[in-house]
Amino acid sequence: MAVPRPKGNIPEAIRAALADHPDGIDRTGLQQSAGVGGMPPFQFRRILKLLKNKGLLREEGNTRNRRYFPMEVAQSRVPTAVWDLSPAGAAAIAWVDRPLAQRMPCSYDRSFLDSYVPNRTFYLGLQERESLAAMGRTPDAAQAAGTHARKIMERLLIDLSWNSSRLEGNTYSLLDTEKLFKEGARPGGKDIRETQMILNHKQAIEFLIEGAGELTLSPRTVRSLHGMLAENLLANPSDEGSLRESIVGIHESTFIPLAVPALIQEVFEQMLLTAQAIKDPFEQAFFLLVHIPYLQPFTDVNKRTSRLAANLPLLQANLQPLSFMDVANEAYTLATLAVYEVRKVEALRDVFIWAYQRSADRYRAIRQSLGEPDPFRLRHRDALRAVVRGIVQAQVPPGDIPQRIAAFLDPLAIPPADHARFQAVALQELRNLNEGTFARYGLKPSEFEGFTAPDPR
Repeated sequence: MAVPRPKGNIPEAIRAALADHPDGIDRTGLQQSAGVGGMPPFQFRRILKLLKNKGLLREEGNTRNRRYFPMEVAQSRVPTAVWDLSPAGAAAIAWVDRPLAQRMPCSYDRSFLDSYVPNRTFYLGLQERESLAAMGRTPDAAQAAGTHARKIMERLLIDLSWNSSRLEGNTYSLLDTEKLFKEGARPGGKDIRETQMILNHKQAIEFLIEGAGELTLSPRTVRSLHGMLAENLLANPSDEGSLRESIVGIHESTFIPLAVPALIQEVFEQMLLTAQAIKDPFEQAFFLLVHIPYLQPFTDVNKRTSRLAANLPLLQANLQPLSFMDVANEAYTLATLAVYEVRKVEALRDVFIWAYQRSADRYRAIRQSLGEPDPFRLRHRDALRAVVRGIVQAQVPPGDIPQRIAAFLDPLAIPPADHARFQAVALQELRNLNEGTFARYGLKPSEFEGFTAPDPR
């Protein structure tokens, strides 16, 4: 299955259809008139919402008899990015994109988990896993677990905290989140629970990144994630990090989760043992996105826990993380409902693949902007430090420094092919010497203060 891509200019087709119906038209008629009758209703509603927000249409009436009317606004920019679903994903959405009264009540089906055999059952096809691996590759594959995440940590903390919270209805903006983390500034008019949710995400993501080398997908790890994400947000504080012992319902769903505490614990442990046995990190991540919310092991905060837990296999393999950039709340919710009510993973798979591509592209660009360590400087690190330390301690006059650097080449066994570059790098290190760097060369403050750096020209 290909990664979902934008369709044509559907918003313009809708505006043209509205122009043909100045007296208004209902949603079904508008969809047919615009030539997109086969589009899943949730996608069409999303486009209508975008057009309404841009002031390009108006609507009247309630949900049952709502009609849409044209509205012309000069020089308005029409949103055109509408994301497609695979045929299987669209079929999965069709099951749950109907009024609640038309959907059959259903309960947790343990055979959905029992039938999954690690490394034999795959929710992601081979081609999809290979495509994801290519998207997610980083220069740190052979490094210690979490190396890549630590290099982009500042940006990842903001992005993932904001996007995961946004999918729960949090109204913080990305800029609000950044200011909260960097300045401790809480924007006015925000519910304190929203601030708590954002800060909880930050703590949980730091926990994952810092512990990437030691953590496993164990009950303790997942419960710890939940405990951090749920802090100060649940009516009963004892539910934070604890498996559910009460009955819960799912808003706008016919799904009824397990209700027996002993069975919840048993299935929770089975689910994580299954996840631990999965070798492919993308399949492992997606399995968690599917099965943690489906089980509903906690009284609340299940989807948030699944989104962060899904990142652990990616961080451990030094792959690009998944921050759910630009994922539409409605698409994610309906795709998750399809798992709950009909045990179909295709729509959530479409969301996962598309979202991962967006995240991978973002963090690849961020990583490139940070630059990579210079292999030459790394190879000659000790020799360069010896040169800088020796010249500063000898208080060599600026005009004599190039010659003194040359005198170090043979004693330090610098290969002849590296002589010219080594001298240039050493000279630059001496020019860059400042109060924040002299200590790394083993110099005393008095030695640094008495040194005159060479002319930068």
